[in-house]
Amino acid sequence: MKKFYILSLLLSFFIGMSQETTTQDALRYATENLTGTARFRAMSGAFGSLGGDLSAINVNPAGSAIFNHNMASITASSFNTKNKSSYFGSSTSENYSILDLNQLGAVFVFIDTNNDWKKFSIAVNYENTNNFDDRLFSAGTNPNNSVSNYFLNFAQGLPLEFMQLQNNETIPNLYSYLGETGGLGFPAQQAFLGFQAYLFDPVDGNDLGNVNYTSNIPFPARYYQENSITSTGYNGKLTGNFATSYKDKLYLGLSLNAHFTDYVRNSSVYESNNDISSPNRLNSLRFNNELYTYGSGFSFNLGAIFQATEELRVGLAYESPTWLRLNDELRQSLVGISYENGVPVSTGADIVSPNITNIYPTYHLQTAQKFTGSASYVFNKKGLISIDASMKDYTNTKFSPSNDPAYVDVNSSMSANLKNALELRIGGEYRIKQFSLRAGYRFEESPFKVDYAMGDLTGYSGGIGFNFGESKLDLAYSNSHRNYNQSFVSSGMNDTSRIRTIQNNVTLTYSINF
Repeated sequence: MKKFYILSLLLSFFIGMSQETTTQDALRYATENLTGTARFRAMSGAFGSLGGDLSAINVNPAGSAIFNHNMASITASSFNTKNKSSYFGSSTSENYSILDLNQLGAVFVFIDTNNDWKKFSIAVNYENTNNFDDRLFSAGTNPNNSVSNYFLNFAQGLPLEFMQLQNNETIPNLYSYLGETGGLGFPAQQAFLGFQAYLFDPVDGNDLGNVNYTSNIPFPARYYQENSITSTGYNGKLTGNFATSYKDKLYLGLSLNAHFTDYVRNSSVYESNNDISSPNRLNSLRFNNELYTYGSGFSFNLGAIFQATEELRVGLAYESPTWLRLNDELRQSLVGISYENGVPVSTGADIVSPNITNIYPTYHLQTAQKFTGSASYVFNKKGLISIDASMKDYTNTKFSPSNDPAYVDVNSSMSANLKNALELRIGGEYRIKQFSLRAGYRFEESPFKVDYAMGDLTGYSGGIGFNFGESKLDLAYSNSHRNYNQSFVSSGMNDTSRIRTIQNNVTLTYSINF
């Protein structure tokens, strides 16, 4: 028999088993946007051998030893994201913009001309490495599959007693119990939501042990479907950096990074069908999820820059995986509208809203490590060109505890389907008296061996700077685009919308020597 957990209901939350995780959840933290100072962004982040910029220490920590003076900078950015969606021939788009203070830092330089190790520097820098504020809307008519398959697939094989209210049980009571370790967890909760909204029925309703269920959604039919996602949040990184130079020829650096993440995603999937031949049927449904993920992590960077000639520098850097400790909280509801004898049921919608927050056990995520080789050439002390090439190994991305059944399949999938991906960044700068003109290009390969799920990223940038002497003002514009596929639900229905994400960002940085 099922047990009641009254205390959890009074507190309106409980500790549950792990929810369903996907590769997309991992890549949210394993991939980063190009952020940082305006000069860094204007040159597409090609700073691995250049240094001399606070954002450059995220590429190569030896770069802070290039500074000759103490310096501080602060950066504000306007982020604009446009998502164009295509789903079974129907096109939609969403446009969203925010203003953010995304960088703040300072570097302190110490010089000793009487020593071969002539200089060392200490830097502290904070950056938002990812901005999660976004809006996405997809809609179209699916001729094949219903969203209800998500719930039906979880239900098959479960006894009816896990979904049917008995005695004085309530929806919050049973939903809460199912999420407990002894109640089969997340899969049983999804089956319970579907059953209570009358998405499916047991083949033999009189048999409490029956494990076969049949859908109440008419088939075949045409299913009009919508997927609306609103997300907010950020990934932040606080960096403590130390670097030194040997005879102004060899520069070595180390960075220790503390990571912070705060992410909220509200998603709503709607479906209706055009079937009129079945007088008794489920006509439409709406599935709502609110996911809150928060946590912290650690990583480190090692790097070296060598001044081969007065004009040429080369660099090599290593970025460790980020080891994240994450927490998830999830709230769900499902609404189904049924028809009897061809008209909506008199009681209205079947609203299944447990009003319960699932608080899942803390889990860990290891992201990709990266190696970067770089070279830059300065000509006539007026201009420069810089190239960075990185290899980022996504195959080692994994959730843990690795023996948790919730992570075994997704870890195996990431190991088999992700790859070691190339990143290329090219930047240039030309000075005309106090003015500096800048431009850049970047290319990032898809993390996937087959780039259907997520395509390559291409970006362009440009900018201008003005040097006042003891201070500088820099302005940058960057554009990037990438295609990917977005599922409406995480399992049970393979149909996806094709998304083209276009980002346009304007960045302004003020820097001052002190």
